[in-house]
Parts: sequence; C-alpha cells; structure tokens
Amino acid sequence: MLDVTQHLIDRGDGANVELFQAQPESTTPAGAILFVHGNQGGRLIGAQETVDSGTLLRFCSGLNITAAAVSQPGFGASDGPADFCGPDTQRAIMAALSFLREQPSVDAGRIVLYGNSRGAVASAMVAAQVPDLRAVILRSGVYDLKAAYEASSKGLRWTIEQEAGLSSEAFLARSALHHVSKIRAETLLLHGRLDERAPVAQAEQFSDALTDAGVPVTLHVFECGHDIPREYAQAAQRAFLQRMFDPVVTYH
Repeated sequence: MLDVTQHLIDRGDGANVELFQAQPESTTPAGAILFVHGNQGGRLIGAQETVDSGTLLRFCSGLNITAAAVSQPGFGASDGPADFCGPDTQRAIMAALSFLREQPSVDAGRIVLYGNSRGAVASAMVAAQVPDLRAVILRSGVYDLKAAYEASSKGLRWTIEQEAGLSSEAFLARSALHHVSKIRAETLLLHGRLDERAPVAQAEQFSDALTDAGVPVTLHVFECGHDIPREYAQAAQRAFLQRMFDPVVTYH
C-alpha cells in the first residue's frame, strides 16, 4: 500500500521547506516529479493540495515514479514570508529537487518539475538555474512579470506589490522570458486561451523564445480560462510524461 510522507527540509538558509512525497514499492531507481502549487485563494495549504486531491498517489502508481510536492514560502508548513515566485521560492523548489535526488528510489537524471500558475512562474526560473532537469511542465504561468503586472487586475497587482515590490530587479528575477538562454530542459506549456489572469500571449511568446534558443518545447492551448480542467491537461501530458520517464536505453 502506497502512502504519502511529509518532510521538513532546510532551504539552505535555515528556513523550513515542506515537502510531501509518495514512493513506488520497487527498489529500482526510477523517475520523479515535483509539483509546485499555484495561488490558493487565501487557503494557503501549499503542497497539501496535491495530497488531498490524490494527485501524488495517482502519479506515483500510474507512472511508477516518486511523486512529490513542495509548499512555497508562506504556504503550508514552509517558513515565510511569501515572495511571489522570487528568490526564496526558487530556493525552496531547488532544495526540494536536491532532496529528491538523494532518494534511493529516484534516478536523478529523470526528474520533471511541474509548476501551476504562480508555481509555473517560479518553476520556469528554476529551470534556468538547474540545467539537469529531465523536463519542465508549466501550466497557466506568466514569463514576463512586468508585462503581466501592467495588464493585471487590481488584486493581483496588489499581491505583486506587497510580496515582490516593483523594482526592475524584482521583475527580472521572476521573468523566465529574460533567462531562456540558460534553460536546457525540454518544456511542455499548458495554457487556456481565455485565461483571465495570465494572457495566452505570455505562453506563446515564451514558447517562441525557447524555440529560438534551441530548447525543445510544445505548447498546448485549450479552450478554457486560467483553471485548466484535469482531463484536458491529462490528455496533453500523458504521452509526454511516459516519454520523459522511460528508462534510457543504451545499445552496445
């Protein structure tokens, strides 16, 4: 029987990072996926969301991989404050990736990072700093935060102002579009054409920039808003994930 375990790990600066994981029963090292949640409408439950929804167990058993989820600073049991996808959030994700690499059940060469909404913003930035990711899946994200801020609702603008500030450095540290030259991982972009929070043009522009940089990228645009229905995402990511987690075959 698979179960989910909770861990508190060090971000690297003494702050706690909460991580949940489910491991396959097999002792042969296999792939791993790390989920990074989005905004939660004030609930702030962090990675617990993937436990409650059954996501971790579903991915673990369905793909026979280690499935994990990390709580961003200010969410769940991770130490805050929240910094809207900024350096502390990125360090928390990288600490979680390091934790996964050390697990006996994990093949460090087959780790996929999966970010949703604000989790996609931060995960795209992590992809620019961690060159050995097998792949990255980014769902409903923004990749040029300044442009997104200028087009955002009053509520989202307030959140960005409070958590990140409005300096050019703050925007640059959260805008993967300006760091594509450092991204190496194959990328799958999932986005709603009618997304009211993250304009689809953000995904289209990022996809074009990755292509220009020589990064393999696939963009799926769905007829929906910011919240992509699970069945849409599953259909788009199933074959991608199976390919990412296939053991590398070598011929002698």
